[in-house]
Amino acid sequence: MKKLSCLSLGMLTTALLASNVQAEIIKVDGSSTVFPITEAVAEEFQIATKERVTVGVSGTGGGFKKFCRGETDISNASRPILKNEMEICAKNGIKFYELPVAFDALTVVVNKNNNFIKPLSVNHLKKVWEPAAQGKVKTWSQISSSFPNTPLKLYGPGADSGTFDYFTEAVVGKAKSSRGDYTASEDDHVIVQGLSRDKNGFGYLGYAYYIENKSKLKAVPIVNMQGKIVAPSEANVLNGSYNPLSRPIFIYVNQASLKKPEVQNFVNFYMTKSAPLIKEVKYVPLPKKAYTHNLDVIKKGKLGTVFGGEAQVGLTIEELMKREAKL
Repeated sequence: MKKLSCLSLGMLTTALLASNVQAEIIKVDGSSTVFPITEAVAEEFQIATKERVTVGVSGTGGGFKKFCRGETDISNASRPILKNEMEICAKNGIKFYELPVAFDALTVVVNKNNNFIKPLSVNHLKKVWEPAAQGKVKTWSQISSSFPNTPLKLYGPGADSGTFDYFTEAVVGKAKSSRGDYTASEDDHVIVQGLSRDKNGFGYLGYAYYIENKSKLKAVPIVNMQGKIVAPSEANVLNGSYNPLSRPIFIYVNQASLKKPEVQNFVNFYMTKSAPLIKEVKYVPLPKKAYTHNLDVIKKGKLGTVFGGEAQVGLTIEELMKREAKL
């Protein structure tokens, strides 16, 4: 057998070490809405522990596809896991914990130079986004006679986005029920770019992306379910008035992955250290007891989801914490 040179041995050792490091990477993917939170937590965790975390963005639906194939340890999600995703996870032997991590104020936005926009009701939003509007509702004046007869250019999340699922459920009344003739992307930055360049732009995205781009965008106040005009804000999320567009957002953790010390440490870090980071990236942290409850869920092995695989609108975190998870 041919002897390996010192250089070859060194290269082999490096390759083996690299493979070991690769095996220890904590893999996260999913929602672009939850991404800023998990990215911030991952950065602090890596500084504190020297462990490695990768955080991808493929949308909530895309993230669940990877998660249910066992390709990731954690999935970011801006809506609960659905029945068909649960079935795929079960088929592949993937069991999971559902952990709410923050609240988001799903935000309706227009170009910063829009000087005619007024508060919109859910019915106004439905008129724009329902499937029947496709190819028909094409001007601002069709939303309200007080708006000008100018072209309406729509931007929003793609079909793999949890924001798309939640918005369509809250506004149209059925998840994934939407017109399709709009500029769609699972990346909120793409939506921001479109809206910031188009004076006739109209769309929706996560609150943090609006706050990050306030110089380019204008938030549209909504008429809530009680008939009051409310703007997206931390205060209105906490007091429950920003409805029905206020929602909890989640991470889902693979039970098998939690056997790895680095994943267990990351989840513990997330539940105990994330609150100030969540505020920093402009989301609304949950009450401290909610994070303690999440750790208790893991400790007691309460696997599954409290939603039963169906989208639900308007639940508070207090109501969620009273439910028992089910696979």
